[in-house]
Amino acid sequence: MKPEYTAEFRFYAELNDFLLAGQRKQTLPYHFSGHPGIKDPIEVFGVPHTEVALIIVNGQAVGFNYQLQTGDRVAVYPTFKNLDISSVSKLREKILCKPRFIMDVNLGKLAKRMRLLGFDCLYRNDYKDVEVANISVSEQRVVLTRDRRLLYAKQISHGYWVRSVEVD
Repeated sequence: MKPEYTAEFRFYAELNDFLLAGQRKQTLPYHFSGHPGIKDPIEVFGVPHTEVALIIVNGQAVGFNYQLQTGDRVAVYPTFKNLDISSVSKLREKILCKPRFIMDVNLGKLAKRMRLLGFDCLYRNDYKDVEVANISVSEQRVVLTRDRRLLYAKQISHGYWVRSVEVD
């Protein structure tokens, strides 16, 4: 059955890292049937929900529970480093004031260096993805990972895909 509706998506700044080369920095059509939640198409494009800080649909900030409508124009933004959007963003109920981290098996060197700098980092080289996800929820930790698929886990609310493998 052919999808009957279309919406337009635009991803900004480093969220383009997750898109295919030909999709970056441009408006992308998304064809759908019914009224999917906004989180589903974002992840279909390859962007983990944990990397998204703000979603604007037709000029209004929305949460992940928003149901996509035909003709919607969707702008998706990453975390802003120099702009407080807490009064606008509707994605996360709780901002982690004192960040604590859990790192997957690929980030041992980074974990060691972050600990030296005084950050609270959990790391073991035998963590399974499900353990990382569960600990992130139960202990309110930010997931740091080189595995984008881990960030698609529904229960993870705060996470970051570490783009560089160089620590020096």
